[in-house]
Amino acid sequence: MAKIKANGIQIEYDTFGDPARPALILITGLSGQMILWGEDLCAELAERGLYVIRFDNRDTGLSSRIESPGDPHPETLLTALGRGENITVPYHLEDMAADTIGLMDAMGIEKAHVCGASMGGMIAQIMALNYPERVLSLISISSSTGNPDVHKKMVKKVETPLKGPVPVPREREAYIEYMVSGMKELSGPGFLFDEVEVSELAGELYDRSFYPEGATRQLLAILAGGNRKSALSKINIPTLVIHGDSDPLVPVESGYDTAEAIPGAELLVIKGMGHDLPKGIWPRVVDAISKRAASPAQ
Repeated sequence: MAKIKANGIQIEYDTFGDPARPALILITGLSGQMILWGEDLCAELAERGLYVIRFDNRDTGLSSRIESPGDPHPETLLTALGRGENITVPYHLEDMAADTIGLMDAMGIEKAHVCGASMGGMIAQIMALNYPERVLSLISISSSTGNPDVHKKMVKKVETPLKGPVPVPREREAYIEYMVSGMKELSGPGFLFDEVEVSELAGELYDRSFYPEGATRQLLAILAGGNRKSALSKINIPTLVIHGDSDPLVPVESGYDTAEAIPGAELLVIKGMGHDLPKGIWPRVVDAISKRAASPAQ
């Protein structure tokens, strides 16, 4: 793993495969560190002829923490937003898209296939909108357009943090238990949920970087993101939308909505998949992404 300066911040990143191959950038979701894109998954994608890049978003993992002395506490802003007040957020999803473009610039990558999960899918969509000349193809996984008409389930899920601080345990073992419980809740019924493996991953996440404050700022960026559906109709980039039919956080209707919004988008709905990417899903996801990358023309 390495660190590089991009868009005025430090970004931690990792690569797999041959740099001479077409680049595939993987963008994580809310508070997700880059190691959630498993090494074996990245290696499988690299074996399909892609130069795979995973990285920590700002405020996550080992990338820069966006703290500004004197600014209101993020949880104070969340509470105000929950009361319907107008607020100024620390940064927007557009800034996170610019981070990714900055990473490409710093690495000397002119164009890349861009794949994002959940919040990462939102960032990938914005990249396709704001920097179409830099995006070879768009893969949006378990994400949404921000359309409130099909986003009601997710809105309900964020109502709790809007009411006050998110109670993330600070002690290691309690954190692991908290993460396993949360990941299990987000998993789908069609694939094995390996509690031992997830526990080990949660411990690795904690040891690598424990920083729940960054997740609150990222959540603010999501909530301030608005409805992109109309804008997405302008995208003229090969697009693949992947969504689980059992997603308990971002309903599968959001996947249909995203595919409907982007002209010519391909939709892959995976039966029994939740808001996660368990190993049982990897073969289908790797096949779908590699085929989309190999056949960019719509």
